Amino acid sequence: MMTVKIIPTSPFSDQRPGTSGLRKKVSVFKQPHYLENFVQSIFDTLPRLGGQTLVLGGDGRFYNGQAIQCILKMSAANGFERVLVGCDGLLSTPAASAVIRKRGASGGIILSASHNPAGPDGDFGIKYNGANGGPAPESFTDDIYARSREVRAYRILDAADIDVSRIGETVLSETVVEIIDPITDYIALMETLFDFDGIRNLFVRGGFRMRFDAMHAVTGPYARSLLEDGLGAPKGTVVNGVPRSDFGGQKPDPNLIYAHDLVETMYGANAPDCGAASDGDGDRNMILGRAIFVTPSDSLAVLTANAHLAPGYRAGLAGVARSMPTSCAVDEVARDIGIPCFETPTGWKFFGNLLDAGRISLCGEESFGTGSSHLREKDGLWAVLFWLNILAVRRQSIAEIMHDHWSRYGRHFYSRHDYEDIDPDVAQELIDALRLRTTNLAGRRIGNLVIGHSDDFQYIDPIDHNVTSHQGVRVLLDNKSRIIYRLSGTGTEGATLRVYLERFEPDQTRHDLDTQMALADLAALSRKLAEIDTRLDRRIPSIST
Repeated sequence: MMTVKIIPTSPFSDQRPGTSGLRKKVSVFKQPHYLENFVQSIFDTLPRLGGQTLVLGGDGRFYNGQAIQCILKMSAANGFERVLVGCDGLLSTPAASAVIRKRGASGGIILSASHNPAGPDGDFGIKYNGANGGPAPESFTDDIYARSREVRAYRILDAADIDVSRIGETVLSETVVEIIDPITDYIALMETLFDFDGIRNLFVRGGFRMRFDAMHAVTGPYARSLLEDGLGAPKGTVVNGVPRSDFGGQKPDPNLIYAHDLVETMYGANAPDCGAASDGDGDRNMILGRAIFVTPSDSLAVLTANAHLAPGYRAGLAGVARSMPTSCAVDEVARDIGIPCFETPTGWKFFGNLLDAGRISLCGEESFGTGSSHLREKDGLWAVLFWLNILAVRRQSIAEIMHDHWSRYGRHFYSRHDYEDIDPDVAQELIDALRLRTTNLAGRRIGNLVIGHSDDFQYIDPIDHNVTSHQGVRVLLDNKSRIIYRLSGTGTEGATLRVYLERFEPDQTRHDLDTQMALADLAALSRKLAEIDTRLDRRIPSIST
């Protein structure tokens, strides 16, 4: 007889979810009662649990398996009718969103710290997604945090662990636990959006070569099923395709720094036609051609300009949205094709209202995330398939497509400079000082640059009219260049200052400039305005992407 145990506990003071849930070191989550307290706080915040279905899975990082067993027992003890679990506990973030929406689940718990390092000394994360498949709104996560500061007991079933390696159903007390294939439903959804026959011909008849780096993370099995088994890409197209609990000792962040092997391949001799990578939980992507890197901002713009080439978007786009730090490249396309373009704070949840209201069809962030109305999460493999669909129709190289795009819309040179592992108090003082200065920067000339406007970005949601303030200091120059300053909310150690640099260049003869050289004057201005050298004692950023 399985019995429900009510375990006394004491609150933890550090369980405030960030933009992507609660992220901490594994050692923090392994403290007695820490995970249980947060999960119980989620369940206590939900309006009702009886008769509801919960989706559960993660990116396979260290502690994923133990956490799933704990959450299953707590789900049963708290009265869920059914829990859908990805086989082996694996479920990419976009696939989890797809399952929630297809199966009519009340929500889902996703175990991931995205692109953060994994392993016993690495990071772990947990977030709740609602019935629309998207991240919980800030009002809900605020309620979770409030509850976490009050919780005095949690409910958990006294039962043996469940075998999550076999697809099928089992019963845990009165809760049905269904182990599902995490890939089949996702592929079926992709088939409704893209021309699989055209992409297959690109590989089989066109001699098209590709390298997809799964970074030992969750998308490996998805990519192999899609690209190699389904679309005819040669075996070996997917590299680092076996998920590992420590991601092979690497940081699963698909950018020019951490996907260095892929970058070397694409800039080397006899490079494939296309290179792509995804991150820990499968919601980010990087696209490269031969000796060319497509910035996430440019990628969103190109997808918007070419959306009519994909079957799922031929009817037209309702609108597009980008996060505020993302470059304005997509704005130019939106104006050209006559659709609205929304500027939101960083965080995928801000796209949710626009998507649910039918106001946008595509959206994206500079942090290697793009997505559409098919889900309520960013989706790495979706973006890769979209690019393959475009390449199959246009029969041009990625470099040719990019140069055609820039010749029509101009080029937005763009880079993000990260200053990592800063004392949080020092970082906050820097931002506070910048905010005070935003009132008198307009009209100031520094060298050849003139500041046209500066502010601290505030967003008024056009759907529910909620106001979100202090989302980043913007310095807008009169030549359509921008400098943006933000503190990141995705790390687990110290603070990270992100400085975003953007310069618009309409002159085609200058489109092949080196990005960092093209932005050198903006980079110098960004350091001077924020007093980075003196306040942070840093002369160069930790990472430039």
